[in-house]
Amino acid sequence: MKAAILAAGEGKRLGELTKETPKPLVPVAGVPLICRVLRNLRGAGVTEAYVVIGYKGHKIQEEIGNNYAGVRIRYLENPYWQKGNLHSLLILKGFLDENFLLCMSDHIFDDRMAKGLIHRDLKGVVMLVAEKRESPEDTKVLTEYDKILDIGKSIGKSVCVDTGLFLFSPGIFDYADQAAKEGKSELADCIRLAAEGGKAEVFYLSEIPSYVPGMRRDVDPFWFDVDKKDDIKYAKRILVKSAGKGASDFLAHYVHQFIEDKIVYHISDLKIITPNRLTIMTNIMAYCVTWLFLFGHLLTGSILAFMVGIMDGLDGKLARVRGHISRLGSMEHPFDLLYEFSWFIALSLYVYWNSNSALPLIICTFIVISIAFYRYCYDQFRKAMGVSLDDYGKFERVFRRVAGRRNLYNISILIGALLEIPLYSLIAILAHAILTAIVYAFRAVKHMHDADKLQF
Repeated sequence: MKAAILAAGEGKRLGELTKETPKPLVPVAGVPLICRVLRNLRGAGVTEAYVVIGYKGHKIQEEIGNNYAGVRIRYLENPYWQKGNLHSLLILKGFLDENFLLCMSDHIFDDRMAKGLIHRDLKGVVMLVAEKRESPEDTKVLTEYDKILDIGKSIGKSVCVDTGLFLFSPGIFDYADQAAKEGKSELADCIRLAAEGGKAEVFYLSEIPSYVPGMRRDVDPFWFDVDKKDDIKYAKRILVKSAGKGASDFLAHYVHQFIEDKIVYHISDLKIITPNRLTIMTNIMAYCVTWLFLFGHLLTGSILAFMVGIMDGLDGKLARVRGHISRLGSMEHPFDLLYEFSWFIALSLYVYWNSNSALPLIICTFIVISIAFYRYCYDQFRKAMGVSLDDYGKFERVFRRVAGRRNLYNISILIGALLEIPLYSLIAILAHAILTAIVYAFRAVKHMHDADKLQF
């Protein structure tokens, strides 16, 4: 599938931000607008894109190049960019001879929108993604069932708004030519003509499933039209909010995620801070905790461990906010497990050295075995069922708040440090881990067995 991106406008309402920089290169959470568009298109399966440039278009070419995120790019210059985006559409005539996506370079959209639109059966010449709500600033759309009746910023009656993401057939250029002959200048004008001929369809945003298995929660599909400085701030807030995975334990859910959101919001614009650098910093802090536990600085170590718990959520969230999800990032989890085990080993060694009893080492052994077992059950369930065990049923969604997790194990360590009874911290962690292992194993077996019965 090919795509076209309209990137010719000046963006005057952004003020000094576009005085020397074309609007498509204005960053939101550290990533230029057009880069976000290209990454989302690639995620939807687009491999080639035509970018229509105008105002300071040479800077876009220099910054983006001819290939970005796996999308081959060809630039087309619109000398009439000041006259309206209909002329940018007309520049594309003759270059696209099959169905293609069209989007705006200043619109941030959820990649599920493009994925859903690509797989729709286009019967007319245009299908646009529309959201059922009213907005005085956005382009209004009047629809009836799956047909567009009227579109424009000044139409009287409307039921939804245009998101700026379209699926076109080459037949749209006939309507674009007709609109231009009538003296029209906006993309909406040729879509209105197509609608009058019964050739314009709608794909409602509400048709996209909100549940995202990888996030373990519902995430409403989102999009933003970035026209003003306030839009940039709003977009950042929604991007951060949408980037958080469904927290498991109650500490992550009720405390950590709010702290993480605040931090990520403020650091997302800083190029020097990257997800991989955050991961490295987190691991360094984590092994400082190991050292502190090993040499008996339990209170300091447990406080630092809670800080590690917050840091551990920043790298993935920042990567999702910036749209820089990488294969390398998936390696974070085994390294997390490694330093988590090092904490238990260090704590048990400290207790062993001060008690001359092998009991803490035995307890530590069974802690590691129990955690490794339920983590493996958890991972295998997700691979087999396509859904996280934590989010599979009502019981699981309640139990995950108290299931064995590093954050909750830290509470046991902190209490043991305050009361100077670290051996009992190990015992509490073991009991917690065994309970979690039993519950996870039982519930995983039950759900998978029930699924097998339905299949066979």
